[in-house]
Amino acid sequence: MVIQRDKPVNLWGRADPGEMVTVTLAGKQVTTTAGKDRSWKVTFPAMAASSKPINVTAKGKSQTLTLENILVGDVWVLGGQSNMEFPLSKVEDGNLEIASAHFSNIRILTLPNVSQPDPVTNFSRLHEWSDWSGRHFRKGDWDVCSPQIAKELSAIGYVFARRIHMTSQVPIGVVDASVGGTTVEAWTPAAVIDKIESAPVKNLLTAWDQKIAEWDGAKDLENQIKRYENKVAKMKREGKAIPAKMKAPTKQRPSPAYDRNRPGNYYAGMIAPLEGLAIKGAIFHQGYNNCFGGTEGAKMYRDVFPKMITAWRAAFNDPQMPFGILSLCTAGNKQNLTNYTEMMADTGPFIREAQYQTFLDFYKVGDENIGFTSTYDFRRRWYHPQLKIPAGERAARWALATEYGQEKMLGWKPPMVAEIKKDNGRIMLHMDTSTRAVDDGGPIEGFAIAGKDRNFHPAEARFLVTGKDKRGRDQKNNKVIVLTSSMVQEPIHFRYAWGRSPMGNLQNKGVPMATQRSDDWPLEEVYVDGEFKVFAGRQIRAELRKLDQERALQKAKSALEKK
Repeated sequence: MVIQRDKPVNLWGRADPGEMVTVTLAGKQVTTTAGKDRSWKVTFPAMAASSKPINVTAKGKSQTLTLENILVGDVWVLGGQSNMEFPLSKVEDGNLEIASAHFSNIRILTLPNVSQPDPVTNFSRLHEWSDWSGRHFRKGDWDVCSPQIAKELSAIGYVFARRIHMTSQVPIGVVDASVGGTTVEAWTPAAVIDKIESAPVKNLLTAWDQKIAEWDGAKDLENQIKRYENKVAKMKREGKAIPAKMKAPTKQRPSPAYDRNRPGNYYAGMIAPLEGLAIKGAIFHQGYNNCFGGTEGAKMYRDVFPKMITAWRAAFNDPQMPFGILSLCTAGNKQNLTNYTEMMADTGPFIREAQYQTFLDFYKVGDENIGFTSTYDFRRRWYHPQLKIPAGERAARWALATEYGQEKMLGWKPPMVAEIKKDNGRIMLHMDTSTRAVDDGGPIEGFAIAGKDRNFHPAEARFLVTGKDKRGRDQKNNKVIVLTSSMVQEPIHFRYAWGRSPMGNLQNKGVPMATQRSDDWPLEEVYVDGEFKVFAGRQIRAELRKLDQERALQKAKSALEKK
């Protein structure tokens, strides 16, 4: 176990009503009395970081509990869904990390998977099934970092903790509260979501209320049995054997009120038990399961995510708690100049935009403890891209620069657009810092521009030429990017890195420019035959595929005419 340094230490538990409990920590004692609800809580003064093990003892009327081998350092909570949960043993170069995972001053606590409507105050110690590994793992207990333990930990979380520990030499505790297949609203307190007045959030809550009200457990079981009987009958007609383990359903399924992604349910089951715990900060990597709601879903995400961050900070009694956002990772085929516009028709970049804009909301009002890390450049076709080690390292850059005194050595902020200007058929982006394409000397990739018809085309992006040097070479201002396209005579808006697996190679000190746009146009509206039409998913892609084909034909025609 690791106790957070430099903050008051809160310890709590349960005893009989009125029972006196004496708690001893590092030689100091505090006595309290359990309340009518059986709960008790004590607070010890803040302690400095120490790798010397200490014990804590709680002594009641007839029972004494002791926790041993406790260190004092920094505690980080890991949140999100499967790309945060994804274990070290499954990632590229993970075995190299596992082989060297001998860090006795890194401690790991993986929480049991609990989702329910009512907040709970504790969690169990148990052996829980892992879909990743096909076997059970111990959860709810602190472990000392070793190859055997680290291999099943979140790869991003392990690399993040390892890098911080190696740099700071401070004991690090990792609390893994990530669960695959979860949504941002599931990790936000229900009471917080209920107070959000936006239409997308209200529509979400109304849909859940209706689903719960219409639930009929008995009828659902009846339907399950019918489906089972139909399946068995079909197998018999086909001459197939009925597996012995294939049994008719006998129990009603839980109400949608207990659904894992009902708003507030994962907060109630996994974050609520930690409320009051002193920690250093949290990192959060999520988004995939919010990619199915189109523009409305992205707006809902934009409304909920800032409230979730504020709620987590309140839960850990620190309104300025460091909170690092890792943006949605990639999936599917990579965007290129042939499929460029078609690949823009995806909710993924809208979710990334919501994550980046949430970061900017906090950052622009002076929040020095909010962080942002893009991951779209760690590309693999699977929606669990196995490039988690560099993602963890990049998140650690932010923490080390802002929380561990490494700001002069490590850059972490993404290049930001400071001003947008338009003139003579071009858009000029004035950046807050110098930038470069990843491949020095190569073209800048990933920008698209559009006119009033809202049809985006890949932009030719160049640094502003300010003059010539003595040898006649162009002098460039790497803080000003000029966007043009022969397909867009009067551009009014731009997008960057806009796709699920987007083009985009602009960086500063190894930190990518974030997915972003200057427009607010909905995904579902496409300009076709002189008017805007509303389409659904596959239709949108089909229409935009035509646009890609038309652009290719026009470019080929122009090339032939030049000859």
